[in-house]
Amino acid sequence: MSPVGLIIIIVFVLLTLLLSFVSVQQGTIAVTTIFGKFSRILRPGLNLKIPFIEKVFKKVSVQNRSSELGFQAVTIDQANVNFTAMLLYSVLNSDEETIKNVAFKFIDDRNFMQALVRSVEGSVRAFVATKKQSEVLILRKEIVEAVKEQLDNTLEQWGYHLIDLQLNDITFDEEVMRSMAKVVASNNLKSAAENEGQALLITRTKAAEAEGNFIKISAQAEKDASQLKGEGIALFRQEVAKGMAGAAREMQDANLDSSLILFSMWTEAVKNFAQDGKGNVIFLDGSVEGMQKTMKDMMALNQVNQIPTNQKK
Repeated sequence: MSPVGLIIIIVFVLLTLLLSFVSVQQGTIAVTTIFGKFSRILRPGLNLKIPFIEKVFKKVSVQNRSSELGFQAVTIDQANVNFTAMLLYSVLNSDEETIKNVAFKFIDDRNFMQALVRSVEGSVRAFVATKKQSEVLILRKEIVEAVKEQLDNTLEQWGYHLIDLQLNDITFDEEVMRSMAKVVASNNLKSAAENEGQALLITRTKAAEAEGNFIKISAQAEKDASQLKGEGIALFRQEVAKGMAGAAREMQDANLDSSLILFSMWTEAVKNFAQDGKGNVIFLDGSVEGMQKTMKDMMALNQVNQIPTNQKK
């Protein structure tokens, strides 16, 4: 054999060996065909294939994938709702039948994504069309569950699974947003007015209760003070009477005229007038005739007090 022929044989063998091995990355499954017909799937790692005949048709990723989309829906009361959503999906599993569906159901990934997005949009629109605009904002979870329930069977036939649908933004047209803001503002004003009225009612009620309690306490205190003052005056008078009675007995025992007690009390009173008057003008008759008249009046009062009860009658 000539050297050229030997070289050709060696190159062919090496090329055959090189084409017999194929490397598949982690998270990916390769689909091979023989003469255009499905042959088998190749798992991640180093795999052997038939050189020149068996070809790698497509590599399918089994990792989670995401996609953002925005669309519009109309509620039952004709309000336009704008959605911004994020799709999270993946291949259903790594079984051979599932990988065949993923590889051969659609021409390419762009066509699959178009079908998936339009299916999600249609499901959301069908759900929103049965709801009012006031209900949409609180139905995020219900919308996601309704979409997954409708699409799970269809996606399973395509070899995919919808993991999650996140509705990031739900907005209305500018005019609707303004009207909703006015409604919220009016409700807030109404609540504020009600709260302010309740607070004012409570404040005035508490003030009235406090004023009533104050009047009640003041009246009770005044009553107690008047009672104590009366008791004090009565006790004072009793003590004065006891003192005068004792002084009168001592005067009688000493054979003195008891009218001297009255005279002494009169002079003490005049003295107190002068000491405690604090600038007030007090007119007293200081003449001899005035003193004699006063003494006669006091002696006459004393004699009247000494007349027996039966004689007074």
